[in-house]
Amino acid sequence: MKHAAALALVLAGLAVTATAAGSSSLTVFAAASLTNVFPKIDPAQQYSFGGSNMLAAQIEQGAPADVFASADMKLPTKLHAENLCSSPIVFTRNRLVVIVPRSNPGHVHGIYGLTRRHLKIVIAAKGVPVGDYTLQVLTKLHMRRAVLRNVVSRETDVREVLAKVALGEADAGFVYATDARVDKGKVKRLTIPSKAQPKVRYGICVVSRTQNSAGAQAFVKRVLSPAGQQKLRAAGFLRRKPKPHHR
Repeated sequence: MKHAAALALVLAGLAVTATAAGSSSLTVFAAASLTNVFPKIDPAQQYSFGGSNMLAAQIEQGAPADVFASADMKLPTKLHAENLCSSPIVFTRNRLVVIVPRSNPGHVHGIYGLTRRHLKIVIAAKGVPVGDYTLQVLTKLHMRRAVLRNVVSRETDVREVLAKVALGEADAGFVYATDARVDKGKVKRLTIPSKAQPKVRYGICVVSRTQNSAGAQAFVKRVLSPAGQQKLRAAGFLRRKPKPHHR
C-alpha cells in the first residue's frame, strides 16, 4: 500500500510538471510585419518582433527562443544549415509596395517618380528581408542608382520605414502591402510593376534549443491551420502557395 501511495504521489507530481510545461508560454521571434497578426493567431505566447536578420543573429548567439518566423526563407534556411532550427516551412506570402504620406508632399504618383532628385526616401537596411526585396525591385527596374541617391535613412525593420513615412519624415518608402494597411489612414500605397515584384515568402521553424519542442511544433501547426491561415489572409497576407492559373 505504501508503495502504491508513493507511486501515486510520483505520478501526480509528473502530471503537475507536465501541465506546467504545457501551459508555459513560448518565446516566438517573429518578423516585424507579423506584429498585428500573430497575437490574433495565438494570444497566449510571448512575442519578440523585429528585423528578421537581427532575430536570426540573436538565435545564433544563443538567445532563448522557441520558434522563429522570418519574412524570408533565406534566414531560417541558414539557421537550419547550422543545426539551430528545424527545416523551415513557408507559412505565408506578401507583396512589396511603395508608400507615401497622405499629404504626398513629394508629389510621388508612381514608382518611377522616385528617381526625381531631392526626394527623401527611407528603405530598410541591407540584410533585412524587406531591404533586400527593395534592392531587388530597384535592380530589376534599372532604378537602383537613381533611387538610392535619394535615400536618407536605412531602417532596421519594416515598421520603422512605415513610421517615418506615416509621420511625414520621408516622401516615400518601401514596405509590405500588409504594413501599408496598418496605417492606411496616414499613408497611400503605390503599386510595383508585376515584372519587378519579388517573391516574398515567409518561413517558420522550431528553434533547436527550445525546452518545449511539443509546444513549439503545436504553435507552427496553429499558424499553418485553416484558422491561422484565415487570420493571415484577413490581415492582407497571401496564401502559402499561389493559386494555380487555369488555362
